[in-house]
Amino acid sequence: MTRATPSFQNNPSDSWQHRLGDIAALRQALDQRLLALETDRLSWFQHWRDLAKHIQPRLGRFLMTPNQGDRGSAKNQAIIDSTATTASARFGSGLMAGMTSPSRQWFRLSINDQQIADKTSVKLWLSEVQKRMERVFSESNLYRSLGHLYEDLGIFGTSSMIIYQDYNDIIRCYPLSVGEYCLATDYRFECNTLYRKFMMTVNQLVEKFGISNVSTTAKSLYFNNNRDKELIICHAIEPNNDDIAGWFGKKTFPYREIYWEFGSSNEVILDLKGFEECPLCAPRWSVSGNDAYGRSPGMDSLGDIRQLQVQQKRKAQAIDKVVNPPMIADALLKNEPATLLPGGVTYVPSGLSGVGFRPVYEVRPDIAAISADIGQCQQRIKTAFFEDLFMMISDLDTVRTATEIEERKQEKLLMLGPAIERIQNELLTIVINRTFGVMMRGGLLPNPPSYIKNNCLTISYISPFAIAQQASSTAPLERLATFVASIATSKPEVLDKINFDETITEYADALGCSPKLLLQNDQVALLREARARSQQQQSTLQTGLSVAHGMATLAKAGIGISRP
Repeated sequence: MTRATPSFQNNPSDSWQHRLGDIAALRQALDQRLLALETDRLSWFQHWRDLAKHIQPRLGRFLMTPNQGDRGSAKNQAIIDSTATTASARFGSGLMAGMTSPSRQWFRLSINDQQIADKTSVKLWLSEVQKRMERVFSESNLYRSLGHLYEDLGIFGTSSMIIYQDYNDIIRCYPLSVGEYCLATDYRFECNTLYRKFMMTVNQLVEKFGISNVSTTAKSLYFNNNRDKELIICHAIEPNNDDIAGWFGKKTFPYREIYWEFGSSNEVILDLKGFEECPLCAPRWSVSGNDAYGRSPGMDSLGDIRQLQVQQKRKAQAIDKVVNPPMIADALLKNEPATLLPGGVTYVPSGLSGVGFRPVYEVRPDIAAISADIGQCQQRIKTAFFEDLFMMISDLDTVRTATEIEERKQEKLLMLGPAIERIQNELLTIVINRTFGVMMRGGLLPNPPSYIKNNCLTISYISPFAIAQQASSTAPLERLATFVASIATSKPEVLDKINFDETITEYADALGCSPKLLLQNDQVALLREARARSQQQQSTLQTGLSVAHGMATLAKAGIGISRP
């Protein structure tokens, strides 16, 4: 793919604020909605902090304190057993490999009109578009960002990412930390609104928004060389439904984005621009009703995670009391040299019985039973994070056949079905739509054939997880084929009942095979016509040879042909 710089239509200039009407009214509306969304998020916020504390303390931003000096301090004091931490990391890696592996194709583009989609020119165009999009994905930071999102999904049940146009990488993904953002849904219960607070240094602020757009406070810090001072920045992405007097994007862009400095004067907006398509991805693992936030495997297993920490602590205390028990000694040994080291000697007066060291009480814990109970708790946590699915092959006790492994994997994938569907709809579809729009406007995609301009692109997923789910539809086809084959041995005419061409097409689609592996119907018709002609010619030639051979035999036998 030849890379060209995309043409962007929504980059703010350094002096755009004169195009706005009442900035103070806009700021007031933004601050009010931010406060309302933070209030709605409060109970989730507390739950997320508890999850981060016991699973992955480095994830999440729960304190907006400028230039906080303890960001690098140890935060894992509540973690004694790291089973949940390891399981959450494997969960994220498993989703990455199973849904969006960078090393293999995981989506396919098509046209909703099947007759047009079957045309060779359309297939070639879709194939080229897909190749270019895959290259953009691999050269941008998309896959690194998806890994972050998948781990957040496993722990917090909700993750968020913004996809921007970028001059260097075409697209640039910005995964957000849980705790810094608030979400809201539309009437379809889909997340379409994001408000957040985050930290930026004065230098970053000026570099991104321009010195003329920042507040008086930021300008003063910048010119006084206090450029590493952090400020709290507010950010909103939402549908562009409200009327903003004089804004250039009101009738142009379906989504708008606004930046402003928290606590600054109501007269300042850092940036306001629009988007042609939604740049916000907010996937959720499992959702109840119209909740804006999702439930997670981490939430389901939080009780086991807490129990595991207590069990490991009590087990260590029990072992410690056996190895180093509390001691009792005779008063005569007070202030006398004594040692408890192996091989050490403590001298006591002769003739005194009962003088010496001995444990105050003896502890005989059943370490084996405690370890077994801990093992069961660890296994429950691993199961909650689907580690038995992601680590299935490496954890098998005996060698199994490929068929058995595939069947067991498909059985377990049924448990992931609803979550996979939700991730595809709330994350991957938005990523593909956003990237396609950016590349099309930037002139990075070939011109489509004229007869598909009024048709919509459709997306089908062919990742290992998606194929495993779709492969369950091949079982009826296989049973039908086996049944027909058993009857055909005695009644071959039943084969006329089966449309073998359509059966093969359906089977290939269910397995996620590339369309290039199957010939098109017109190509198949030409091949069959050529084969029929060849067979007819061969039959005619064979008939001619038989007649000639017969005549030669008659001549050799001396039998002539009478003439009139």
